[in-house]
Amino acid sequence: MHPLIQRAAHLLALVGVLAAAPVHAHETLKLDAPKPNIAPTPPMGWNSWNKFACNVSEKLIREQADAMAASGMKDAGYRYIVIDDCWQKSRDADGNIQADPERFPSGIKALADYVHGKGLKFGLYSDAGSLTCGGRPGSAGHEFQDARQYAKWGVDYLKYDWCNTGTRNAEAAYTIMAKALRESGRDIVLSICEWGTDHPERWGPTVGHLWRTTGDIYDAWEGQKDWSSGMTNILDMQVERSAHASPNAWNDPDMLEVGNGGMTTTEYESHFSLWAMLAAPLIAGNDLSRMDADTLRILTNKDVIAVDQDPLGKQGTRKQKEGDLEIWVRPLQGGEFAAVLFNRGKTPADMKLKWDRLGLPEDRKADVKDLWSKKVTKGVHGSYGGKVAPHGVLMVRVTPTP
Repeated sequence: MHPLIQRAAHLLALVGVLAAAPVHAHETLKLDAPKPNIAPTPPMGWNSWNKFACNVSEKLIREQADAMAASGMKDAGYRYIVIDDCWQKSRDADGNIQADPERFPSGIKALADYVHGKGLKFGLYSDAGSLTCGGRPGSAGHEFQDARQYAKWGVDYLKYDWCNTGTRNAEAAYTIMAKALRESGRDIVLSICEWGTDHPERWGPTVGHLWRTTGDIYDAWEGQKDWSSGMTNILDMQVERSAHASPNAWNDPDMLEVGNGGMTTTEYESHFSLWAMLAAPLIAGNDLSRMDADTLRILTNKDVIAVDQDPLGKQGTRKQKEGDLEIWVRPLQGGEFAAVLFNRGKTPADMKLKWDRLGLPEDRKADVKDLWSKKVTKGVHGSYGGKVAPHGVLMVRVTPTP
């Protein structure tokens, strides 16, 4: 066969092979670089979506960063300022993602520098589909290009959503972005926002630092609204998931609604307490620049935050449920325990935590601290309890004594 004819035949055969390959064949690439250990405890920060949805701008983000730094939130451990959907507008002729020039006239790099200048970390949002949930350009087919851009801008955290993904395989799609981030030259937290539909707890620990376990939360005690669920509905979906969480790999029951106005102060205390028991990322979703005293008090309760951030990294479990009354327990480093006595009902209830729920003998003494009232009771043995308000919690830290 003439060499030119032979070469043409070879090219035709190659085209046939490529045509038969799946569209996302590149997604079978393996993760060679190890996942950076940058979330040894659940991330703490703020995200724009719950309060502002698509109404984001560099002015807003600067205000939120200022407020986080000045309000006591930063001192309490909050670090990430994350812009959710709608910051992006288009791609340039080379395919590079572009911020909305009207809303972000200074550009993302300048905004990231501003956030970093406050001693905070900066996060962005993208989507594994062709378009984001808000109809902006997604990252499908641009994963490595986007990751390099994020690294240049100084991004520390990427929330990666799951709209407009067609027939993409979730594990493969998130794996390719994880690979892109790890090759970007910058350590970037990967927040997998796949809504829990394709069992991210099975593959998420290898791929990302946290993964959503459900659809979106909305600011209500309970209920269902489109793809969103109330706080207690989200809580119930976490009961069987505790075994999958560990340092640098966290179940994510979605962001906090504390301070957004749809629940009472007591209900927000319960929301915050239970998320701490779940070892959940504590990502505030309110307007930090206009917090009332109760909102700030709840979000900066250092005793509750210490439970969430406990370095042992064990997620709490529901140990008892009798109608509207529940007991949640979480083991802590050094042999301590956190417990929440939770009253879902509409009337006050007397509740008691028995030591056997902690795996302690009945005669073992322990010091008990109420994490909301700050009352400390020493030398308690057998059990500890009290009256729990409707929709409220009694949250305690139990320290066994010799």
